[in-house]
Amino acid sequence: MKTAIFEVEDWEADTFSALDSEGHDVECVPVPLTAENASEFADAQVISTFIYSSLDADVLAQLPNLKFIATRSTGFDHIDQPHCEERGLMVSNVPSYGENTVAEHTFGLLLNISHRLTEAVDRTRKGDFSPKGLQGFDLRGKTLGVVGTGTIGQYVIGIARGFQMSVVAFDVKPQPELAESLGFRYADLDELLAAADIVTLHVPANPHTHHLIGKAQFDQMKDGVVLINTSRGSIIDVDALIKALAEGKVAAAGLDVLPEEPTLREEAELLRSVYRKRHNLDTLLADHVLLRLRNVIITPHSAFNTREAVQRILDTTVDNIAHFAAGDPQNVVMGNPG
Repeated sequence: MKTAIFEVEDWEADTFSALDSEGHDVECVPVPLTAENASEFADAQVISTFIYSSLDADVLAQLPNLKFIATRSTGFDHIDQPHCEERGLMVSNVPSYGENTVAEHTFGLLLNISHRLTEAVDRTRKGDFSPKGLQGFDLRGKTLGVVGTGTIGQYVIGIARGFQMSVVAFDVKPQPELAESLGFRYADLDELLAAADIVTLHVPANPHTHHLIGKAQFDQMKDGVVLINTSRGSIIDVDALIKALAEGKVAAAGLDVLPEEPTLREEAELLRSVYRKRHNLDTLLADHVLLRLRNVIITPHSAFNTREAVQRILDTTVDNIAHFAAGDPQNVVMGNPG
């Protein structure tokens, strides 16, 4: 079975080589799958991509022999679902791999903000050891609002309790036994936003969560709130966030994701986006504004990126491909496994 694995680093190739012994003709490709190179892989029956590849209809249409997509991510909103359904393509994901990893990054962003670490490091590198203007704030005693109590949210709550923070959480499917065991309470979203000193987001991207945090939600928050987002960029209305930052409603933000981050990663896409109108240029401009604000810390969608978590992604992806080839697909998120 012809299998093309994209965005593969040298050290990752050894894991995928295990598929060769199972009858796969595996090609590891270091670059992302794009509209420009997709035709080179027209014979691929199986593809696996990471976070930089494009899986829209134009790309998938150039892969006429494709049967299976193994995305190396939990989210699959980057894959054109109508196209896959029309062609009967099956898609599997990696349902879990970095719950603790992303939770740790969440607190990395928060501690950076609370102790003004970026500013402090920049200052001392210039030979200035004055602490003036670097005063931060304690996490102990603060109220953390956790939006989404899935596995990542649960790890975040566990870390927060270790810092002796109070935790209030919102989820569309509350788990009272979980609240009791971890020592937090559930509330509706409006109450959480009004109570929290820090709000952290841990929900998937879907039509229900698009712009879940916008002007109305910022208006409900405390003045000087801190916002953390390690989920998906589309969860926040970035125009509303910029306004909230400018007015002081939000004192600081730590973001690992932005709505137009794929375009920001590759500036050459900017010109193409103007003509193809595939990207929201207003949102792209807002992303650029956020990148330049001193009270905003942005990391490049790297919350997942530890050696251990990436290895878990690779192992699950190899299993997904092997199970599909054996007629026993697992972790299916699109297509009929029957």
